[in-house]
Amino acid sequence: MKKQLLIFIQYLSVEKGLAQNTLESYERDLTQYIAFIEKSGITAFNDTKKSNIQSYLLQLKKLGRASSTVTRNMVSIRSFYQFMVRERLLDLDPSLNMETPRLDKRLPKVLSIQEVEALLEAPETTTPHGMRDKAMLELLYATGMRVSELISLNAGHVNLGMGFVRCIGKGSKERIIPLGRIAAKWLHEYIQRMRPKLLKELKADDALFINHLGTRLTRQGFWKIIKKHGREAKILKEITPHTLRHSFATHLLDNGADLRAVQEMLGHADISTTQIYTHVSKTRMKEVYNRTHPRAKI
Repeated sequence: MKKQLLIFIQYLSVEKGLAQNTLESYERDLTQYIAFIEKSGITAFNDTKKSNIQSYLLQLKKLGRASSTVTRNMVSIRSFYQFMVRERLLDLDPSLNMETPRLDKRLPKVLSIQEVEALLEAPETTTPHGMRDKAMLELLYATGMRVSELISLNAGHVNLGMGFVRCIGKGSKERIIPLGRIAAKWLHEYIQRMRPKLLKELKADDALFINHLGTRLTRQGFWKIIKKHGREAKILKEITPHTLRHSFATHLLDNGADLRAVQEMLGHADISTTQIYTHVSKTRMKEVYNRTHPRAKI
């Protein structure tokens, strides 16, 4: 069964051109699903039934997986079976007519402007790593880009003179994002003074942000960095790699930014994805009203 999985992943890579992170997500979901049905004694996909898929999704729920995780697994399994039937590697699709689990709509957690400022001030900019961290955090908050996009940046993707960064997003789609004056200043400092020190002997490496090995920073590396500076800034809220992205969008809308412009900067294919931030803004507005209006608590 792993052979068919390999064929499917290759199809997603070559024919669909999906990003590496997406490919890894599909492979991880389906590897876990295959392990589950193999424990049931199934050795071929033609032997799987709808009940096998339902049992697997039920197990994910029992393990406390988020509804978004269960839904993503369902999408991965359904896409795989559809591909197998289309390629005549499978007779029947057992996922046919199965309902996708309903997602719980959770509002993204955002930082206040004061918390963002504390986070951005946390790195010690007299060291190469501290200057790198400062430049990364300023860039994330200035552009709202995804962490995967941030660590994929090359030095040539940043145009400090024109004040923009060229970003390669999901589905290898390119977008140009404006770069604020403060972020540009710290990027200039990092690129000119500290990046050469981090590169060490690897002078030909194009990566913009470098780790202690002198090579491109990883997602796991960035996760540790933002957690560390969150603690230093004494921020009690949970901070994830997407926290500054969520805060970027919410603060723009709070200050009157056009929803379409925010959609473009975030790289959302569908504006409905961006609209969740309008709900966050309304929630924050209500909190402010209840806290400050003289008659709100009467």
